[in-house]
Amino acid sequence: MRVVLAEDAVVLRDGLAELLDSYGHEVVAAVADAGALLAAVAEYRPDVTVVDIRMPPTHTDEGLRAAVELRRTYPRLGVLVFSQYIEARYATDLLAVRAGGVGYLLKERVTDVRSFMSALTRVAAGETVLDPDVVVQLAGANRHRETLDRLTAREQEVLGLMAEGRSNTAIAQLLAISDGTVEKHVSAIFGKFGLAAADTDHRRVLAVLRYLKG
Repeated sequence: MRVVLAEDAVVLRDGLAELLDSYGHEVVAAVADAGALLAAVAEYRPDVTVVDIRMPPTHTDEGLRAAVELRRTYPRLGVLVFSQYIEARYATDLLAVRAGGVGYLLKERVTDVRSFMSALTRVAAGETVLDPDVVVQLAGANRHRETLDRLTAREQEVLGLMAEGRSNTAIAQLLAISDGTVEKHVSAIFGKFGLAAADTDHRRVLAVLRYLKG
């Protein structure tokens, strides 16, 4: 897997590069600002990029805005935001650009290297991976009650876990219910959101976006 890193903290950037290399991935570029990130992706066309949010020159949201631009420009590129902060304004845009191929993880909550590598691989493969805290804050910032009130409490719980990128089997294990029961809840969610069978490939992501945006 070919990776572009965008992280202004040199120790963390070099550490991530070494870690990715040890797992057999190729870091084709490791940069410190959003402009260099955009240039590196254009030049190397990686499979996935890992992006911090707050980078030079203002250390506010340059990385996240660059991530949104990359999502719009390169449909096959996986984008994993890896930050200490949750920026709801652009994070919603990041998810809304297209289905899948996106992740948002919080640095302080990633304590397992294998979990991080798994998340990166899933994002590169076109899946959506979100930290639970990101889901909670985005949902709280964007939720319209008239939409979610169509769902039962259990359906909202299932949808919240879907927003974290959990599979039906993982949801069943977490909630101590059967896979079949999860499938029924997911089907009910699709029905209440008016997501037709023709949208099969993307209904899961569309449902999550409606949960986050309302």
